[in-house]
Amino acid sequence: MATQPGSPSFDAPLGLPVVYLVDDEAVVRDALAWLLRSRRLLSEGFAHADAFDDWLHTRDIAGGWPESPSCLLLDVRMPGTSGLVLFERLIERGLIERLPVIFLTGHGDVPTAVNAVKRGAFDFVEKPFSDNTLVDRVEQALARSAEAIRARRRKLQVAQLVAELTERERDVMQRVVAGLPNKLIADELGISVRTVEVHRARLFDKMSVRSAVELTNLLREHAA
Repeated sequence: MATQPGSPSFDAPLGLPVVYLVDDEAVVRDALAWLLRSRRLLSEGFAHADAFDDWLHTRDIAGGWPESPSCLLLDVRMPGTSGLVLFERLIERGLIERLPVIFLTGHGDVPTAVNAVKRGAFDFVEKPFSDNTLVDRVEQALARSAEAIRARRRKLQVAQLVAELTERERDVMQRVVAGLPNKLIADELGISVRTVEVHRARLFDKMSVRSAVELTNLLREHAA
């Protein structure tokens, strides 16, 4: 889909992937960071859930953070705020699509982690974990994050394109999407069929579609 001048591109490259590590054991964080570096993945560690939560408050979540593929490796049991409480906060902020969560669990935490997956966590990995299995799941979580970030970009761009339409073009758009032929649109709006055709052509051009079906699908797929 073509982009209008000044609008964000669907295909603008994403930043480098980042894996966030939240575990109260420094030795675990260091081992995970080394493992991720061996697969050319950047990471950033936090010693407890509150530290990560405080850091999140410095991010512009409403503005679209994260804009780079990201995921969170999160220990279930930690002193103070637990990983589960932090996970619930991420759900409330609408972050778990762009920031998939992989729980790191001890054997006794497996039922709890399974419930978290039902709540939207990406997965859980039991300690001690297989390095290859863990990094494979991290890469899959990063791919999901990238998909969610691109989907958000597309939704925002479609909303921007609609906002840039004139009032009359939006009137025509609503009726085109409803399946009305040009003659009925003209009758409802009190304008000529030729005027409807002009507005329709401009509408299709601005929305970068070639047919009413494409327009309808675009609006449906990226509805707010």
